[in-house]
Amino acid sequence: MQLNELRRKVMGLALKTTITATLALAAMLAAGEAYSAPKTVLVLGDSLSAEYGLARGTGWVALLQQRLKEQKIDATVINASISGDTTSGGKSRLGPLLAAHRPDVLVLELGANDGLRGLPLSDTENNLNAMLSAAKNDKARTLLIGMRIPPNYGTVYARQFTDLFGKVAKENKSALAPFLLDGVAQQPALFQADRLHPTEQAQAMLLDNVWPYLKPLLQK
Repeated sequence: MQLNELRRKVMGLALKTTITATLALAAMLAAGEAYSAPKTVLVLGDSLSAEYGLARGTGWVALLQQRLKEQKIDATVINASISGDTTSGGKSRLGPLLAAHRPDVLVLELGANDGLRGLPLSDTENNLNAMLSAAKNDKARTLLIGMRIPPNYGTVYARQFTDLFGKVAKENKSALAPFLLDGVAQQPALFQADRLHPTEQAQAMLLDNVWPYLKPLLQK
């Protein structure tokens, strides 16, 4: 077989393979099947997301990875949460995390420790704004998780703390899960002995409070 003829056969085979793959994809789309590339979800949080006091693999972030698998959503979850972290700490860590993982979605669960320590609300707001802005500049969709605190520093501080999450989410056009501990905060039995961290039994509820706001971001 001459070299030119061999080249024509190889090129013809490659063309047929490309056409076949294109037709298969077109047929899949025509049948209504969604096609999406694998996604990466980066969770940046504190002890509420870092499995504080829990067995490894039982926190709501680990349950999120399981749910994605169950619902056949091709996504990998990176849990970059650290117990005790504040919005200031998260802000300093986010840049390298974005560079390393290039997430499609950032789930931001920080602020509780700011509030429990009575830190200036303006600092918390500015830090959250900076993190959401950095994620958007990196082409990531964002989900901010809201938090509430007891009125240890007065009812005005507590109310303003709660309200700032909605304000920040609106200003950054971010999705917002209003309150991570919704339905849990009202049940003392769902907290560990420190009365701050939910038990293993509460983790599915935490995920359910996040999931309705996260799922749409994975389908874009």
